[in-house]
Amino acid sequence: MINLVSDTVTKPTPGMLQAMMEAEVGDDVFGEDPTVNALEAKVAALFHKEAALFCPSGTMTNQIAIKVHTQPLDEVICDEYSHVYQYETGGYAYNSGVAINLIKGTNGKITAEQVESAIKPEFDWLPKSRLVVLENTCNKGGGSYYTLDEVRPIAKLCWHEGLALHLDGARIFNALVETGETPQAVGEQFDSISICLSKGLGAPVGSVLIGSKDFIKQARRIRKVMGGGMRQAGYLAAAGIYALGHQVERLKEDNARARTIGAVLQQLPYVSDVRPVQTNILIFDVKPPYTAASFLEKLEERGVKASPFGPQTVRFVTHLDFTEDMMDRVIEVLKDFE
Repeated sequence: MINLVSDTVTKPTPGMLQAMMEAEVGDDVFGEDPTVNALEAKVAALFHKEAALFCPSGTMTNQIAIKVHTQPLDEVICDEYSHVYQYETGGYAYNSGVAINLIKGTNGKITAEQVESAIKPEFDWLPKSRLVVLENTCNKGGGSYYTLDEVRPIAKLCWHEGLALHLDGARIFNALVETGETPQAVGEQFDSISICLSKGLGAPVGSVLIGSKDFIKQARRIRKVMGGGMRQAGYLAAAGIYALGHQVERLKEDNARARTIGAVLQQLPYVSDVRPVQTNILIFDVKPPYTAASFLEKLEERGVKASPFGPQTVRFVTHLDFTEDMMDRVIEVLKDFE
């Protein structure tokens, strides 16, 4: 079965498994796991931040960031497609007691002008605008990404208005291999960044939250109360270190394969729309009489799994375990559909 459901379905490579087995470990709740400490130091330095925190998931790192940056009755400004709004179970309200202010951007991306228009005046009956969240790449936006030229005006506005700026960098390296920009340059624009290791980078578990020393000191407390304090987590952290050292540049292959499939889909009579394919996420609509459900059922009968993304909408995600031969097979299957 060829699995295009997500880039979270990957298995550790032999080299990654070896690194995990050889990891030196301790108790991370006490700050005594040397491999976790090494991962945190590596990611913080890579993005030119003071400190980092290893967590089980990207949802947790995002939720911790919101909690640290805000107080109850504040609000978070983000695009309507943002993961923190769409796919984190309303955690901003549950964990932090904050409201959310949604902007209708373009493929999940917003501008400084839109953010400025969304900032609320300070009246007793309104939540206080406190935090802006960007997502790079944007999952529901079809893997769209911000360039530094697009981020800098937003960062400047946030600084001027006293707003914190957080990056949900779930697939940030998929973007960076396309733009050629450096992690350090990205890090300079944000107060905090969440970096996922278990998507395109292929680690089995984990995300890293980075920011200032004071920010991470508070984030550790929030991680603990959320149940995210792990013990001998170095076995997992070793996978993240390996991924950062061996599996970043190859993300170009995932992005290229998604574009190749996207170009094929644009020519097929049963496809009505293909979103711009910028990285490794491919979103498209099928025409009636197909629905997303019926299309995916037929697709699976032919040995390919993918995700529904709406009544007529389907998502493919390319990844580490999706090879060139698999891509050729998927294209063959798509062309053979009635």
